[in-house]
Amino acid sequence: MTLETFLLLAAALFAVGLFGALSQQSVVMVMMGLELMVNGIVVAGAAFWHYVAPGAADGQVLVLVAVSVMALEMAVGFAVVTALFRARDADTTDEAGDLRG
Repeated sequence: MTLETFLLLAAALFAVGLFGALSQQSVVMVMMGLELMVNGIVVAGAAFWHYVAPGAADGQVLVLVAVSVMALEMAVGFAVVTALFRARDADTTDEAGDLRG
């Protein structure tokens, strides 16, 4: 596969995630869209690493760190959404936006 193919895949993931994040009302769906956007960025970064410096392990470590941070971010985000839903029955972005201080 070529670099252009990987970048096309990354752009498609980012575009689908952007559409999902901007078009949905559910907090969970917005978070899924954000996750797709970050996955697109990780794919692009890994593709650049593979084609620029395939012998170095720096790119692999960066991808592992990014995926670990994404998993942690999603776990914390879902915990916040679950607490928000249990406390206020708020499951859409409009209802969650009213909670600003």
